[in-house]
Amino acid sequence: MLFYKTYQHKQSKEWVVFVHGAGGSSAIWFKQIKAYKQHFNLLLLDLRGHGKSNTMFQDVINNNYSFKMVTKDIIDVLNHLSIQSAHFVGISLGTIIIRHLAELAPERVQTMTLGGAVTRLNTRSQLLIKLGNLSKHILPYMWLYRLFAYIVMPQKSQRQSRHLFIREAKKLCQQEFKRWFKLATDVNPIMKYFKEKELTIPTLYLMGEHDYMFIKPVKDMIKSHKNSILTQLSSCGHVCNIEQPEAFNYHSIEFIQQHSQTTR
Repeated sequence: MLFYKTYQHKQSKEWVVFVHGAGGSSAIWFKQIKAYKQHFNLLLLDLRGHGKSNTMFQDVINNNYSFKMVTKDIIDVLNHLSIQSAHFVGISLGTIIIRHLAELAPERVQTMTLGGAVTRLNTRSQLLIKLGNLSKHILPYMWLYRLFAYIVMPQKSQRQSRHLFIREAKKLCQQEFKRWFKLATDVNPIMKYFKEKELTIPTLYLMGEHDYMFIKPVKDMIKSHKNSILTQLSSCGHVCNIEQPEAFNYHSIEFIQQHSQTTR
């Protein structure tokens, strides 16, 4: 089972599950815990191969991952903790995993807060993936990860986010990096399907206005999705929960409270 950590609230019955992106870990949510635990029960996870879950899947060492496999890991933890439904908060590639979970088990997802959401890889992103696929057997994976981190998070204000993700990515082994890199190539086909099929689950997209690689596809998507709203954070890039934690916490907590069972 995945490594996880919980924070229990004395009164609230609402659960919030945090899902990090590729190369990160549950450590990236350190600026959310204090604010969130005042209102909800929290569940923080390390996805397979990441953080403290990096040695728990030796039996699949020769297999590639799929979004379905990674999603079922989370459902296993929910079942283990007897969490019937929860609010999900994700960042970057973690937003795709949450969306996939909502597809597989919609009854488990009360709301989705998708920060720095990846809804489509643009031309530049696809070129990066192709470059990575061509060189992943030649170059050390950390060279590639640093390159991607600087391209996705290039500004000075994004330095902390960049360094945090690079630090966490160092905990991945080369084989793990290749598996998750391969998973990224499946983004466009799966997100095309998700774009065409909207779920009835309330969804908040929290995007930095300077998240130049991913914000336009989100703007395009919400035009046809009635249950989704977009909030843009000023002077902010891709990893908005770290760059603008106060704004991220305020908007996401307010959104969750609006759709909590206890406030309906």
